[in-house]
Formats: sequence, C-alpha cells, structure tokens
Amino acid sequence: MKLNYVKVGDYLLPNLTIESQNNKEINKYGYLRLQYLKGNNKVLYTTLLMKNQLTNHLVSVSIEAENKLNILMKQYKNSDGLLSEKSKMNNQLEWVKLMNNYKNIAEEIILKELIYTESV
Repeated sequence: MKLNYVKVGDYLLPNLTIESQNNKEINKYGYLRLQYLKGNNKVLYTTLLMKNQLTNHLVSVSIEAENKLNILMKQYKNSDGLLSEKSKMNNQLEWVKLMNNYKNIAEEIILKELIYTESV
C-alpha cells in the first residue's frame, strides 16, 4: 500500500482518506465504537484506518449489536410472564417500566461485550 504525503509547514503528513465501502448505515453502537477506538485504542483505530477497514468494522459492530439487542429483548419478553398483552392493557406504566428495564440491561451487555472491548 502506497501512502501519499502532504507537506504542512515543515512536516510531511500522510494523506489518509476513507473510501466509501458499504452502503449500510452506522448506528449509535457503531459511533460509540468509533469514539471508544479514538479515545482508548488509538493503535487499533489507526491500523483499521490505514488498512481502509474502519468503515467495515463499524458497520459490522452496528449490525452485530442490533442483532444482539433484538435477541436479548425477545428472550427477556418470553422469560417473563408479566409482559402479556393483557398486562399491557391493565397496567401500561408497569409494562413500560419493565420494557425500559430490559432494554437498559440488554444495552449494558452490548456495551460491555461489543463496544468497549480491545479486540476487533
């Protein structure tokens, strides 16, 4: 891989650009991963950027996180008998509270396992 350099003042800086690789969108989990890599794992961030794989990595993290969230939410809904349509009609606030609790738990798992990890 050949890098082009641009002279800025007395320094030669590499001209790094990200080429469009995927048509898929990066969701909030992808952007959280990007911020984590920029702030805490600059070596991995720079390596992915120079190999032109950063966008692919962020898209794959986004897809994997979204799939894991859907799976966990289905498991939580099915494991608890309190989330039936009848209970939703009888006590909507309790139902919403349970759903928000389950979503927070699932997001904590995703953040710990997929976003804030050192591995690719």
